[in-house]
Amino acid sequence: MKDKAEAMVLASFAADSLALGVHWIYDAQQISSQHGRVENFLMPGDGSYHSTKNKGEFTHYGDQQLVLLESLAAKKGFDLSDFSDRWQQFFRDYKGYFDGATKGTLRNFAKGKGPQDSGSPSNDLAGAARIAPLVYCYRDTLDKLVAAARAQTRMTHGDPLTVHSAEFFARVAWKTLNGAFPSEAITEVAEKNYPDTIFAEWVQEGFASKDTESVSAIRRFGLTCHTPDAFPGIIHLIARYEKDLKEALVQATMAGGDNAARGMAVGMILGAHLGKEHLPEDWLTDLRKGEEIENLLTHIG
Repeated sequence: MKDKAEAMVLASFAADSLALGVHWIYDAQQISSQHGRVENFLMPGDGSYHSTKNKGEFTHYGDQQLVLLESLAAKKGFDLSDFSDRWQQFFRDYKGYFDGATKGTLRNFAKGKGPQDSGSPSNDLAGAARIAPLVYCYRDTLDKLVAAARAQTRMTHGDPLTVHSAEFFARVAWKTLNGAFPSEAITEVAEKNYPDTIFAEWVQEGFASKDTESVSAIRRFGLTCHTPDAFPGIIHLIARYEKDLKEALVQATMAGGDNAARGMAVGMILGAHLGKEHLPEDWLTDLRKGEEIENLLTHIG
């Protein structure tokens, strides 16, 4: 299980880095015409939200996931206070993009709120997509995983559906690491933990689109950062490419919009299922923080 748990984390980070160069381009045809098939890491262009970044680095989503991983390695488990302190310190001198959730959370901390109630009202799925290090840390302890996934998400994203999404994907990743096929894990979590909810509807919609070309399916669901748009597209990609991690992340990227958060969630679950051998070697070598990530994982155990 440990090898696939490592792959799960690396795949989530790699997905963010793959999306970096075309993140938040909402015209899939523009991505295709300007960059062709995006299957290698790209340098963000001058007009990018991430123009301060280099090829193989992360969006602000991946950066925050790395802060979470650093905290887990230092504390040998999830410590909300430590994560909060590291997160705030990280953004004091940050040269990258500040999204609305980050700005809102920083304002709440400045008002004296603690990490339990500092979250912005944002419903961007990114807050729930950066949990792969938690799944790695608590791969043997589901209850602790669920509590930590919800708490880290709520610290920055207070929207209830987004917090529940973190639990949903944490449970799916945990089941996948423990041997379930991702589609089976999704179905089990939807039926047992979220029956008769909007999540069950999103799962049904995602599965129903399995045979539809991915860029078209994701565009129909919605390309934005918001959880109601992003969730069914993630389900679609996992169901359609359950045996092909690379293609899942390429298609997540080519669809455009908030392809970084979308890819991070997909990478986490399919990485847990398929393992490191399904990650292209050049993605691992071009990932600037790859060695650091693997070293931090060894500190967690």
